[in-house]
Amino acid sequence: MAARTDTITFTGEAGAIDCAIDWPDGAPRGWALVLHPHPLQGGARENKIVTTIARACVQRGLVAVRPNFRGVGASEGSFDRAQGETADMVALATQFRERYPDQAAQPWLLAGFSFGTAVAAQTYSVLAEAGDAVLPSTVLLTGPAVGRFTFREVTLPDDTVLVHGETDEVVPLAEAMDWARSRALPVVVVPDASHFFHGKLLTIKQQTLACLTRVLAS
Repeated sequence: MAARTDTITFTGEAGAIDCAIDWPDGAPRGWALVLHPHPLQGGARENKIVTTIARACVQRGLVAVRPNFRGVGASEGSFDRAQGETADMVALATQFRERYPDQAAQPWLLAGFSFGTAVAAQTYSVLAEAGDAVLPSTVLLTGPAVGRFTFREVTLPDDTVLVHGETDEVVPLAEAMDWARSRALPVVVVPDASHFFHGKLLTIKQQTLACLTRVLAS
């Protein structure tokens, strides 16, 4: 569990970005930006996959940042099919490091679930193209739906982690495999798991912890 959770506002192109920030006990070892599923289908920062990933990050001593996308909660603006959301997350990453300078040079994880994977992947791509001084140490994409909301070329690190459910009814496994194959990225397939990983949250936590072990060892 987080030592505390703060609510804070950053500023994106459409206005306020409403965020929850989960703080670990003790001095943070890094931070994570965890992005939620489709805003028009009930996606929000309280989503169980998002909070599972965030709790794993806090357990390993990372600060977990959980923003609401445009039009969700107190975040301003309206759904923009990942384009505006990506611009907002690029702005948030910069503002977070300015507001919390102790985190600026520490390792960080960029993670997303479902629609959030499209925003995460394209956020990484924008930061890399801009020559950002501190890129995410790695990217974790759970239930990846990147191909459905791509508006620009996607560049990801070779150690990007993809986790997908075998029986995903929203983004079929074959679709995720095709997208991963075109980028030579391995996929962790969770047997009998649906898109929302019902009954499989422990597996999501374990995959996140394994990912963080590599991040914090680098």
